[in-house]
Amino acid sequence: MTRPHIHFDNVSKSYGPLQVVSDLSLAIEAGEFVSLLGPSGSGKTTLLMMLAGFEQVTSGSIWLGQRRIDALPPHRRDMGVVFQNYALFPHMNVAQNVAFPLRMRHLGQAEIKERVLRALDMVQLTSLRDRRPGQLSGGQQQRVALARALVFEPAVVLMDEPLGALDKQLRQQMQLDIRALHHRLGLTIVFVTHDQIEALTMSDRIAVFNRGGIEQIGTPREVYDRPATRFVAEFIGETNLIEGIVEQLKPASSLIRLDDGKTLEVAGDAPVGRRVLVSVRPERVSLAEGTVEGANAWPATVVDSIYQGDHLRVQLDASANGFVVRSGRGAGEWAPNTAAIASFAPSDCWVVPQ
Repeated sequence: MTRPHIHFDNVSKSYGPLQVVSDLSLAIEAGEFVSLLGPSGSGKTTLLMMLAGFEQVTSGSIWLGQRRIDALPPHRRDMGVVFQNYALFPHMNVAQNVAFPLRMRHLGQAEIKERVLRALDMVQLTSLRDRRPGQLSGGQQQRVALARALVFEPAVVLMDEPLGALDKQLRQQMQLDIRALHHRLGLTIVFVTHDQIEALTMSDRIAVFNRGGIEQIGTPREVYDRPATRFVAEFIGETNLIEGIVEQLKPASSLIRLDDGKTLEVAGDAPVGRRVLVSVRPERVSLAEGTVEGANAWPATVVDSIYQGDHLRVQLDASANGFVVRSGRGAGEWAPNTAAIASFAPSDCWVVPQ
């Protein structure tokens, strides 16, 4: 049987009595961009460090293709690593920093020069090759670190929150640059982040970590639109959660009886009698005045309305289950205490098992 490009097989990591990663299995295919997303202490960075060889597994195994690598030292794993603090040598210029991994591998001068220029061209830094790190901006230093990770043409590139120290605008630009580089070169990238937007922007798949395990893994659309657990629903973006009991099955939907007596229609089926949470994203909720026809339409009162540039964030009162609504740019203003109807389609909400 052919193994995936990277395969974690029942990997655990403990520090004394503290278990940081628990019996975790994960497969990453060649050419994939997989983000390990989760809060601090969830185990994502520890898993990356075990893959890089900077931490040893307590149990289980790690494979790269057909080769087991968890007992190999870092320099024999054929992986480029980009850290959050860049780890550039201040006394070396850009070209010398990028050349360092090649010199450690004892390549010839001509080949080193050719590879360095090619790597710098990838990250658009050829004109700055003679500058020292202290003469570069944060984004430029990040590009140098990326070029250094790519210059020896590794099988895998590992990134540990590499954009965390950049300001918002530069971070967003670097997300697009790394995404474009991944598509152009077909790199296999494992990327650690606690930033949901970063993961959604860059990833082919996202593994959502919690307490040393993976709660859900899937495409950005899958984990955002169909979260498998309450933790994923609340951690990825913002959501409204409504609690109730499945009362009736219809041909293509389920009726949920809420605690306040209202009913809610959700696309798909769920076991009758089960207590569930229904999740609906703020941008899926519409606000209108007067009456609205449909399965999920409730009277509400506006508590607050906040203009946030590209959207309007509207908070509704508790009688509408404390809904938050996010309306696109150009939406009308909603003054506090305004009466409104909140509505959304059955296809725009989903059941999250308790």
